[in-house]
Amino acid sequence: MNTFVADSTAFFAQLASAPAVLVTVTQVDGSGPREPGAWMAVFAHDQVGTVGGGHLEWQLLAHARAALNGAPLQTPQRHALGPSLGQCCGGVVHVALAQVTADDVPVLAQRLGGHGKPLALFGGGHVGKALVQALAPLPFELTWVDSRDGIFPAQVPPQVTCEHSDPVHLAVNDLAPGSAVLIMSFSHAEDLDVVAQCLLRQRQRHDLGWVGLIGSKTKWASFRHRLVARGFTEAECEWVTCPIGLPGIAGKQPAVIAASVAAQLLLVCGC
Repeated sequence: MNTFVADSTAFFAQLASAPAVLVTVTQVDGSGPREPGAWMAVFAHDQVGTVGGGHLEWQLLAHARAALNGAPLQTPQRHALGPSLGQCCGGVVHVALAQVTADDVPVLAQRLGGHGKPLALFGGGHVGKALVQALAPLPFELTWVDSRDGIFPAQVPPQVTCEHSDPVHLAVNDLAPGSAVLIMSFSHAEDLDVVAQCLLRQRQRHDLGWVGLIGSKTKWASFRHRLVARGFTEAECEWVTCPIGLPGIAGKQPAVIAASVAAQLLLVCGC
């Protein structure tokens, strides 16, 4: 289940001081606005997460808040997304509702606080910082690596772990299996060393999910030549994607690049 770490963190923080109703999609027949496992937490005056919006969510919010005020809680529920709800998805959504308090946090953390897809970002420059912000609400568990001191912001999203590594490429050895890797350091020399270390790890373990390098086709042609000179094969070089980002997005502003790369990651990581 792709659970957004930021949502679960916000949920648990509020649950510490106020009860809630947890609404979870358990089954979808046909087309629906969210997948099984999607959830929202309903508080008296707030909401964390979503089960798809629209009239379905509005009805569930109203029912959950009534239950918080003492009305009976009806669960499970079955909702046909047709004319009666004003939603034309055409499917049927099944949901379960449960009243929860701070005492339930340990169990809920096991169920909802699962980690996102592992992702390593090498580089704390302008694009790196913009990308961390773009990824903040998305289902990734991010390791952010740089060789420079004092490069990371004082505050980072809860699913981000900052790591100083000098030499920077040695951090590749400790990445979680299945990690996607993004390389955008301040130095072409560092970029090349990180790419080479990724290719070496792929050769030895073949357990990195994806490797992306920021730069132009000209940069990649130069890197590819140097990597072959270091003993890597042309086939091994094919493991690297460069340039990164979705085709057709031409903007070079850090926020634009970050949005494009974040969308690409959702595709390649199957989120």
